[in-house]
Amino acid sequence: LFMGDTHIPTRARRVPPQFLKVIEENEPYDAIFFTGDLESGEVLEWVNSIKARKHCIVEGNMDYLPLPQFCIVELGDCKIGVIHGHQVYPRGDKKRLGVLASRLDVDVLVNGHTHSPFVEARVINGKSILLLNPGSLTGVWGGGGGSLIPSMMIGVLEARSLKLDHFELYKGSLRRRIFNIELPCTS
Repeated sequence: LFMGDTHIPTRARRVPPQFLKVIEENEPYDAIFFTGDLESGEVLEWVNSIKARKHCIVEGNMDYLPLPQFCIVELGDCKIGVIHGHQVYPRGDKKRLGVLASRLDVDVLVNGHTHSPFVEARVINGKSILLLNPGSLTGVWGGGGGSLIPSMMIGVLEARSLKLDHFELYKGSLRRRIFNIELPCTS
């Protein structure tokens, strides 16, 4: 489960109920990757209450919670890293995100901060890296804009293949796009 940037209570009041239903229906998860900017202990408690073997939750630039700056989880043959994304300037720069992924020695780097979802493969120093951004779970404005559309992702990892479901809440309706990705795992 990939999600982040809720900004509750400063920019949003709650997670959309449509997402709560999708999240609950797909429990339990092998891992939850949360890109930060939770902003409240209540949101942290909720994320930790979602049934999962591993919770990888990082600190965003708007968080004042005791969270790490980055987190790395090994799933199967893949090393997946999570950062908020404020470590990279300009905001969301994919080349610099790729360089950071290379420094962290991860196959997949999940980041937030832009509030705009994306899935992109990059080659950095001869190594393929997958960059993922689930967007903002509440669809709130980000400091540099954002899509303003609530979004999240759920992935199913089988060997080195990732089936990624990207969910968006557009004008009250849940939209779903599916990506089938061969992962560049090197472990």
